[in-house]
Amino acid sequence: MKIVLAYSGGLDTSVAIKWLKEKYNAQVIAFCADIGQEEDFEEIRQKALKTGASKVYIEDLKEEFVRDFIFPMLRANAVYEIGYLMGTSIARPLIAKKQIEIAIKENADAVAHGATGKGNDQVRFELAYYALKPDIKVIAPWRQWSFDSRSSLIEYAQKQGIPVQATKEKPYSIDRNVFHISYEGGILEDPWIEPPEDMYTLVTPPEKAPDKPVYIEIEYEEGNPVALDGEQLSPYELLRRLNKIAGENGIGRVDIVENRYVGIKSRGVYETPAGTVLHIAHKAVESITMDREIMRLRDSLIPRYSELIYYGYWFSPERQTLQKLIDETQRNVTGTVRLKLYKGNCIVVGRKSPYSLYSKDLATFEKDFFFDQKDAEGFIKINAIRLKLGKF
Repeated sequence: MKIVLAYSGGLDTSVAIKWLKEKYNAQVIAFCADIGQEEDFEEIRQKALKTGASKVYIEDLKEEFVRDFIFPMLRANAVYEIGYLMGTSIARPLIAKKQIEIAIKENADAVAHGATGKGNDQVRFELAYYALKPDIKVIAPWRQWSFDSRSSLIEYAQKQGIPVQATKEKPYSIDRNVFHISYEGGILEDPWIEPPEDMYTLVTPPEKAPDKPVYIEIEYEEGNPVALDGEQLSPYELLRRLNKIAGENGIGRVDIVENRYVGIKSRGVYETPAGTVLHIAHKAVESITMDREIMRLRDSLIPRYSELIYYGYWFSPERQTLQKLIDETQRNVTGTVRLKLYKGNCIVVGRKSPYSLYSKDLATFEKDFFFDQKDAEGFIKINAIRLKLGKF
């Protein structure tokens, strides 16, 4: 039997290699996606081979990740519940897509992942697998093996000589890519406890950020950021540079309790510096380029679109249909935004566009020749009719 495992080099998937080999007497092909987590991939390759993988694929997916997954999500202003920008959610369909491609290439019998039976990722991976290859066999070790906690996994790994970063003292579940870092587990499972300061990676504490504000400009074309401070950049490079600038200025930390798809509430702590800035900047360009009613229609779809990503329906016909509508609304979302970054705050201080619908002549409080203020009286009276009807 041949199994392609989505492999990160972390605790769960390191144990999974050995477990899959023993359970299924299988060849395990480890696949690791480089989506900007800035790890030593040669070390990951060697670790997988030493742990028992018969073959290892390391795929550079950074540009595809940002261009074809993150940017479409940003064009929709997608956010789940009270502030989750879905850095983990949006990575899973790409990883699954490439994993299926490798499974087909290797003529593998099955694919496997290290997601737990309590979380969202199992759903995201498996819905993507089945959408892309309906007859694929899926193996989810966490739903089968006898280990009942990450502590028991750590103990097993230590006995088997499998090197892992997690410890019983700091059993954080960390997921990183170019868009974000997420932290779960350990003391974070108590929603009253403040996260330890040494846990954070990308974002400087706002109180320790520079005392002088930083001004930046982001240029958009059809809803996508294409340049930073006048320099045209690839999608990945733009996000990478913006992460550094925003992170140094304390922008992008979120600590929330969210509702998982399986029905469990979960506390997650996230660092999404560039994503936070791009959400704000994108809305600023839209504010001067989008028709009011088109914007309201699109906004009404954001909760549904966001749920589809969070729940794992990236390859569903409904998400793809919504994406076409959203992208149609972005045709004129072209322009430049100037922002002030200061101690955790991202403030829009300027916006301009060749497709701007903003008219200074109409908006002015000074004398103008376009708007007869007397017309407002009839407008108000007509709109007041239904309010008056119930009073007689």
